[in-house]
Amino acid sequence: MTAAKGFPAFPPQRAGARFATSWWGRAWLKALEDTSLDHTLLAKGRAFAKTGQLGPITVSEGRIAAVASAEYSAVVHISPLPDWDRFLEQVAAKAGHLAALLDGDMPYDLVELLPGVGDLEPDCECPDWGHPCKHAAALCYQASWLLDRDPFLLMLMRGMDKDDLLAALQQAAAPSGTPVEEAYAHGVPPLPRLSSAELPAAEPLEVEPAPGVDPAAMRVLAADAALRARELLTSGAAAVLTEYHDRVRLAAVHDLDIGLPAAVQSWRYGGAHALDTLTTAWTPPKQAVARAAWQLPGFEAARNRWTLGEVQLRYGKDGRWYPFVAGDGDWHPAGPAESDPAAALAVARGAD
Repeated sequence: MTAAKGFPAFPPQRAGARFATSWWGRAWLKALEDTSLDHTLLAKGRAFAKTGQLGPITVSEGRIAAVASAEYSAVVHISPLPDWDRFLEQVAAKAGHLAALLDGDMPYDLVELLPGVGDLEPDCECPDWGHPCKHAAALCYQASWLLDRDPFLLMLMRGMDKDDLLAALQQAAAPSGTPVEEAYAHGVPPLPRLSSAELPAAEPLEVEPAPGVDPAAMRVLAADAALRARELLTSGAAAVLTEYHDRVRLAAVHDLDIGLPAAVQSWRYGGAHALDTLTTAWTPPKQAVARAAWQLPGFEAARNRWTLGEVQLRYGKDGRWYPFVAGDGDWHPAGPAESDPAAALAVARGAD
């Protein structure tokens, strides 16, 4: 069944009321006025439209219609759009096109949707020989108000209902290839392993000064991105970091002063695990606690930390031992982690 939309009759308008205010509504009226053979009848049509003498308007594919003065039926036939496939490609090519239409706006590059001279064919039962008569002209003038509110009506007039149009656009925009659910079900494949010799040397990024842009900071971020990419390509993996971890990592790798010397030093000794061991206490498994009690006699144990005087060993969640020494009222990392607590103790005593 042909799609159709009905609209109630417009009431009488104030004297200075304008017709179309949108660019597409004005283009619609230009097509009407270019088609007219009698501008006197157009003036009468404008007056007829403003005084509310037209009945309800029906918009359907290829035509608009209304009863005029409860006596005559005025109809305007609109030529169908010659190439809907091409038009749909234009709309689908830019995501903003459909968004604009749904927001009640029509992009300028969809101008081919607008009727031109010869695309409007008025028809009325009145005895007026004008082309168009005042009734058909009034119908077109009132239709411009409807088009201002909803540009999809112009598409209906040109031969395609809004629902059919949206369905066609959805089909045109349907992605090809593997569905998302299927792709995620395969998991993430490993990255190709490359040797450092296969990768080109990173070149410093040159950034021009600009408002709101810190060239030095941009150079650091670009160098860091290149470094992380190299790590991914050579190791096949990279840890997922929190904002705090990444801030400390940036400072440690690029020698930045962020006011957290112990955290930066921990990262340099052992990355994220060392930083977590610096900041977080936790309860190790019983086997690790029993081994430490045997190898670290005399040490005072508190969760994952064993302390004796100015030396402290911390057991990390990675199963390694991190040496610390006391200083300035706090504990500071003393060296890289060791798999054996005795070896970590030797490092701590050597740094003490």
